[in-house]
Amino acid sequence: MRILVSGLGGAMGREVAKLALAGYRGAELAGGVSPHGCADFGVLCAADFDRAVTDVDCVVDFSHHSATEALLAFVKARHLPLVLATTGHTEAEKAAILAAATEVPLFFSANCSLGVALLIELAKKTASAMPDAEIEIIEKHHDRKLDAPSGTALAIADAIREVRPDATVLCGRGGHGKRTPNEIGVHAIRMGNIVGEHEVMIGTNSQTITLKHEAHSRALFAEGALAAAAFLQGKPAGLYDMKSMISL
Repeated sequence: MRILVSGLGGAMGREVAKLALAGYRGAELAGGVSPHGCADFGVLCAADFDRAVTDVDCVVDFSHHSATEALLAFVKARHLPLVLATTGHTEAEKAAILAAATEVPLFFSANCSLGVALLIELAKKTASAMPDAEIEIIEKHHDRKLDAPSGTALAIADAIREVRPDATVLCGRGGHGKRTPNEIGVHAIRMGNIVGEHEVMIGTNSQTITLKHEAHSRALFAEGALAAAAFLQGKPAGLYDMKSMISL
């Protein structure tokens, strides 16, 4: 399974490359795309998709959401599966992603961790079982992360809203006024070199359930991305996510 890594010059792109070079999940590093250059992995690292290698079986993207248009054009033109692990997309970019999934198999996840996928399912089930509970989501990441709150925190909130359609999401709390009944609070912390932590607190006046996932290494997300690439092989066009994998 030959992999083209979009964002090869970034921290996550390098993690994917290391695993692919080690043959994780049958992967082989075929090349990369990085406008700012990248480490020497012995493959072509192009500055843009016009000069990227095309003899690949899947594209894994850990770049920046601004590259979405060029990325989607590349995979659609070649009918390549795409693992899209970048976050921070605009509404227009999300619409383009959904449209592309009608043409190619596209794995789109804010977090490629199996543990996070399980956290989301547990949070959703708990929120459904405790309809009167208040819910707060706290996420922590390193001080270099650009988007806040994280895509994963928003994915957790969206999943909870599937069982609580009247819920509203409040990103950051400030000013004066008490909490609204259907509010899901989402809070972002940026500090040091925190890889990624997501905590969901679901509580009533008499009890609180706390669900937490902590990433110890960025390799966790690279492992999930390559597992997703293997999962997409032979799949028809469509939109897939981590839940698609854990439901098998």
